[in-house]
Amino acid sequence: MQSHPVKRVVSGALAAASVIAIVTAAQPAGTAAASPLPVLQAPPDSGSDALAKYRDLAAQAEKANEDLLKAKDDLSARQGDLDKANGDVGNAHNLSAQAAENEKKYKVDVDKFANASFLSGVQMNKLSALLAGTSTQEFLDRSAALDQIASQKATALEKLQGAVDQAKAAEKLAADAAQRATAARDAAAKLTEDITAKKKTLDDQVAELKKTTAGLSQADRNAQKDTGGDISVDLANAGPAAAAAVQAALSQRGKPYEWGATGPSSYDCSGLMLWAYKQAGVSLPRSSQAQSQTGTPVPRSQLQPGDLVFYYTPVSHVGMYIGNGMMVHAPTTGDVVKISPLQSQYVGARRVA
Repeated sequence: MQSHPVKRVVSGALAAASVIAIVTAAQPAGTAAASPLPVLQAPPDSGSDALAKYRDLAAQAEKANEDLLKAKDDLSARQGDLDKANGDVGNAHNLSAQAAENEKKYKVDVDKFANASFLSGVQMNKLSALLAGTSTQEFLDRSAALDQIASQKATALEKLQGAVDQAKAAEKLAADAAQRATAARDAAAKLTEDITAKKKTLDDQVAELKKTTAGLSQADRNAQKDTGGDISVDLANAGPAAAAAVQAALSQRGKPYEWGATGPSSYDCSGLMLWAYKQAGVSLPRSSQAQSQTGTPVPRSQLQPGDLVFYYTPVSHVGMYIGNGMMVHAPTTGDVVKISPLQSQYVGARRVA
């Protein structure tokens, strides 16, 4: 697995990290100035080799955690596909049974007309009515009756053919649904195996991480608990839901990071985004990878408070932009929810509200 040198903690130099690069290119009169481009910064110096190693291992564990969450999301989706396919199989069998019953019923009606013609010994047509009739009126009466019989026979034949076609279509639907169910079941089984493997990878990395905890100094531990200090957040350009999500996320500063946690006492990175937007009435998917496919892509020059900002390829970390080149996020284990600058591993952003 690729190592992520995250080192995401903001220490005492946080105020300097909020610098924004201003584009000052000359513009024609009456043209609005270009939007400031938030600066991407290298992760701050960890302060010690022990803390640097800890954060490096923690970043690897966070990636394993997000991979595990993504696999669980995929399994849930495949289970939904399987449930739908199984439902379609049941519906198709019901349609097939109904079609078979209709085919049987309409075949009885068609057979009645065939038997009537055979038993009478004459053809049921207007020529036979003319030859068998004794008067013009009788011919007309018989012709009218034959017209009605012919119409009924045509209707019976049409219904029989419709029932036959319906039965064939139902059989095809059942076969297609069964094939989809099998494919979904196989995919779910593979994802279950994948989840088991990813869980083991995460457990192994957590065990390795715990071995390094004893080597952290008190200064290292203090750096992990730094919440980034106070910052003025301008929410004037944010929508109501985005503004509410920002306020919710900021209210959680100091809460510990925990793999797989979605609050309210602890969070992983995507869990914090999920919880904050839930307070604003907006539903998000569970993993950072799935969240990176939600909403609308936003260029870095157009970031607004509330936008989700993503890191690494493939995506394995997410934070929430709060303006002035800063974000609020749950960095990694041992750390707490805090304010940090946008970092150099940035790969894109999404607006979800």
